Amino acid sequence: MSGLPRPGRGGRLLAVLALPLALTGAGAACRQRPAPPAPDVAATIGGVEVRYAEFQGYLSRALGDADTVVASDVLSQLLDQFLDERLLLRLAVDRRLATAASTPRQAIDALLREAGGPPPGAAEIAAYYGRHRQDFARPERVRLRQILTENARAAQRARLAIQRGEDFAAVARRLSRDASAGGGYQGELARTDLPPAFVDVIFSLQPGEVSRVVPAAYGFHLFQVVERLPEQVVPLGTARDEIAARLLRERGDRALAALVREGRARYNAKVYERNLPFEYEGSYGENRPPKPTRAETSDAAAAPPIRRP
Repeated sequence: MSGLPRPGRGGRLLAVLALPLALTGAGAACRQRPAPPAPDVAATIGGVEVRYAEFQGYLSRALGDADTVVASDVLSQLLDQFLDERLLLRLAVDRRLATAASTPRQAIDALLREAGGPPPGAAEIAAYYGRHRQDFARPERVRLRQILTENARAAQRARLAIQRGEDFAAVARRLSRDASAGGGYQGELARTDLPPAFVDVIFSLQPGEVSRVVPAAYGFHLFQVVERLPEQVVPLGTARDEIAARLLRERGDRALAALVREGRARYNAKVYERNLPFEYEGSYGENRPPKPTRAETSDAAAAPPIRRP
């Protein structure tokens, strides 16, 4: 009997032998891939599924016409924009700046308010003006009125009334086809803003002078130059408000791009390209780096920190 195993020894031996088998099974289970998404899932954001029907609703609101044919590259851009908005909404909710019932617009505004920052200062505005001085160059311009009639006789009648002392704007309101309440005023125009056939006629006029009758394919014109404005570079003092608005827009664009990058990194958003009815070319696919934003690729990116949805 001494050669037989003692009670319990065989049980321990079987348990030891079974342990590698159990570990092997557990390792195989760990290596199993997650179940594929349902066919109607277009993407996931932080583990939350985004149905293609949700994107279709976004498309309907963005495009309006249900019969519009849209190319794959445009659909890809729209899908990226849709997912960016969803990311930003999720980010705003997690920061307690919005609720799940908020719109993406409300969430984005709240995130940008939090990013905030002081308004552009005098030094920043002056530095921008120095870098972009050519943007504030203005060519020679005129402030212009016109009378447009259907026939030459009506145009001559209008010109005769003005020669007799009647105000050009009053005649325009009475006789012109497109005068309305503006008295024929066309605004401030450079040579490049005008049809070539009219340039020499208009720019030969002095302030207050009225042109001859000028025929066109759609009627007969009379022009009056109200004021001539010389070629100039708008001075810094005049451009200050415009520059401040540009800097704020650029700052918002950069802040928005940074928030999108943060959302993509935090929520591991992913597009399931095989579930899309078009060839996806966007930046949420596997092994595709995010495409740079307009603010990141422009000269404005050098300034201190919105196509906003």
